[in-house]
Amino acid sequence: MNEAKKIVLAEDNSVLSLLLKFRLEKEGYKLLIAKDGKEALELIEQFDPELILTDIMMPFVSGLEVISHVRNKLISQTPIIVFSSAGQEEIVLKAFDLGATDFMSKPFSPHELVIRVKRLLQ
Repeated sequence: MNEAKKIVLAEDNSVLSLLLKFRLEKEGYKLLIAKDGKEALELIEQFDPELILTDIMMPFVSGLEVISHVRNKLISQTPIIVFSSAGQEEIVLKAFDLGATDFMSKPFSPHELVIRVKRLLQ
């Protein structure tokens, strides 16, 4: 049997983290949860996930800094889906400029996220 694909989820909302963990693990993925960007970077460097899901607004290290670190320091092309409730167009554009693969505005449908994750990891 294939080993489950690893996903790092960086989200400071613990309720949303647990919901997404439950939903994605049900689909067969292994979720590594970070409650802030600093923890996310540690998990990304330690486990080299197949996908990164990150909120933009987080304590210590923002989602934008996570994208920048993955693309510029780790020189990794790992797909990154960014989400944010801050519907500010400039932040979304900045995320894409830094190398985000996809963006979802909060609140979003966990079902839609699963579809996007499957599409990126097939």
